[in-house]
Amino acid sequence: MTQASIATPRHQARVPGDAETFVDGPLPSAYDIPLEDVNPANPRLFAENRWQETFERLRAEDPVHFNETELAGRFWSLTRYEDIKQVDVDWKNFSSAKGIALGFPVDAPLPEGALKVSMFIAQDPPVHDVQRKTVAGVVAPSNLAKMEELIRSRTAAVLDSLPENTPFDWVDTVSIELTTMMLATLFDFPFEQRRKLTRWSDVVTAVPGRGIINSVEERRDELLECLSAFTALWERRKREPGDDLVSMLAHGAETKDMQPMEFLGNLMLLIVGGNDTTRNTMTGSVYGLSQFPEQFAKLKADPSLIPNMVAEIIRWQTPLSYMRRTANADCELGGKQIKKNDQILMWFVSGNRDPSVFENPDAIDITRPNARSHLSFGFGLHRCMGNRLAELQLRILWEELLDRFETIEVLEEPERAYSSFVKGYTRMPVRVRRR
Repeated sequence: MTQASIATPRHQARVPGDAETFVDGPLPSAYDIPLEDVNPANPRLFAENRWQETFERLRAEDPVHFNETELAGRFWSLTRYEDIKQVDVDWKNFSSAKGIALGFPVDAPLPEGALKVSMFIAQDPPVHDVQRKTVAGVVAPSNLAKMEELIRSRTAAVLDSLPENTPFDWVDTVSIELTTMMLATLFDFPFEQRRKLTRWSDVVTAVPGRGIINSVEERRDELLECLSAFTALWERRKREPGDDLVSMLAHGAETKDMQPMEFLGNLMLLIVGGNDTTRNTMTGSVYGLSQFPEQFAKLKADPSLIPNMVAEIIRWQTPLSYMRRTANADCELGGKQIKKNDQILMWFVSGNRDPSVFENPDAIDITRPNARSHLSFGFGLHRCMGNRLAELQLRILWEELLDRFETIEVLEEPERAYSSFVKGYTRMPVRVRRR
């Protein structure tokens, strides 16, 4: 979510990233249109799993690529690994404080009635550092060690409940259930209402009119409902602190006086970061290994490969396609003249397929020696806070899967999220056979 992305009804179905030039009908090949018209932010590329050739062409022909649209204004797409890493670590020249996803032009007035939210990932030091430090303890190594038994017992229970030789939706039954249980624990959110967390996560990144919400008015109302629920939890945790994220925010010296929109922004960051990314990699791991059955066979033969497989799947899946930065001053990138306040999209999904870094990058190789060099968690001070928790959940899932199932058959091509930001799945029918 950007700082200006919760708008009033008069702007419904008009949001950056769902650019006005995108039309219905078959998508042309990226090689069949003029280079200057290639727009990697088209969410249909991801919903239809057609994004690969767009980034292949941009990496080869125009790795620092310019677009300008009526809604988003000027933005640049970085598609090569080294360019992305260079910008990601340079917070002084490339700011996060003006938004982390494609948004409205920085110097444009906000839409009338828009809610301006803030989150610590969309901040620069020192605000970023002190607010991140407030909540980082929840995923500290000592806490992760305590969580492992709980994660394993829940994973085992979910997997034991799966029907054998009967189709079911892996996304809803396994990926969403496991990640939402974890989120409810991290927030100490009412466990019986945990699916609200999934809904709010989906609402944040949804394009209006594309299946999740019908308008930005609906998004606004649902996120205000989220704020109301968490405000009540905040007040309780003010009186009765625990070890959860809300308690940490309510009692942190740098966060206890947050305004409502800042609180909402940080909630959205933590919910989306803890939900969308892990759940989509859980689904992506099953789908990916079904596409490369020789790798699944290798994993079954040697379960000690699970940790490296997890890193490789995170590279191959790339659950967040990009992150945005904003230029603090006129500068040059890759021989291109960037203007102050231009938006810069670091396409992790492309950098993770850069053949100059990853050999045969479109394939899954669970023994890949540099799998952990992926961009999916980012670099520098904005590196994903929950990366070790995500890896732990995925490792445990696959340890328990291999103990139980001989096969996990993907029955049809999965349905994918209509988003250029979250690279995810909405449905994937599977059938399992136990050992």
